[in-house]
Amino acid sequence: MRTKEGRLGWLFASPYLLYAVVFFLIPLVWSLFLSATNWNLISPTFSFVGIQNYLEAFKSPGVQAAFFVAFKFMAVFVPLVIALSIIVALIVQGLPRFKGIFLIGFFLPYLASGVVSSLIVKGILSYNSPVNEFLRKAFGLDIDWLGSPFAALFVVALIIAWKFTGYYALILTSGFESINKEVYEAAMIDGVNAWQRFWKITFPLLYPALYTVLILAIGVTFGIFTEVYQLTGGGPNFATNTWQMEIFSRAFTNLQAGYASAIAIIASVVTFISIYVIRKLLELWGKRNGWD
Repeated sequence: MRTKEGRLGWLFASPYLLYAVVFFLIPLVWSLFLSATNWNLISPTFSFVGIQNYLEAFKSPGVQAAFFVAFKFMAVFVPLVIALSIIVALIVQGLPRFKGIFLIGFFLPYLASGVVSSLIVKGILSYNSPVNEFLRKAFGLDIDWLGSPFAALFVVALIIAWKFTGYYALILTSGFESINKEVYEAAMIDGVNAWQRFWKITFPLLYPALYTVLILAIGVTFGIFTEVYQLTGGGPNFATNTWQMEIFSRAFTNLQAGYASAIAIIASVVTFISIYVIRKLLELWGKRNGWD
């Protein structure tokens, strides 16, 4: 029976294992190989350059900008999307009925095309758009939304937060549902106000859901491409130049596939280390609140 169960387990796991080999393992090995070459994506021949691509990448202004831009997006996007997700989850929790319908409504932006939403925002923020016309006439404000480094970064972060808020709110809602209501009843008997209940009871008990959402949100900041490509192209002055934007630019604009592969490997290492460190910090916070 154990042998049959083992075979059955491998049978059910085989589609994912095949998917992982084809779309993750083979591309990873191929990228490692390419990173040691000077292949230009077109020529049938190439030369081995060893670690030269890595050395050039470390000195590249674009790569250096991508490193810091990822953490800038993290500093803006993560608090923004977490706050919005908690607000949406609290609103849904307070509804007497039809919670599922409202959650589906908030979830729909996650299914929207990033290209379409970016193009719509680009039109809304264009110089002659009704929004900018109103700001100029009513307040005398002439804001270059996509030409200012901070404004461009904030606009991109806001679009992505709008897209992921419903998805994360769905996870947080399940976290709210798992909290024992007797804890709140006991706190109310002890005279604990609503603000204290949220910070001293709800927030710590929401740790498993928050942990999941935070890790997912942090992972998103290292994979931003569509919105940046459509709105800013990585500018102005590398202010929104993400890892994916730099890889795309080097591989398909400059035809430096080997160099781009080296950047991709560096980006993967930075992403892994960053998420690992943040995950350990979150686990320390969880242990302080009684989560092992």
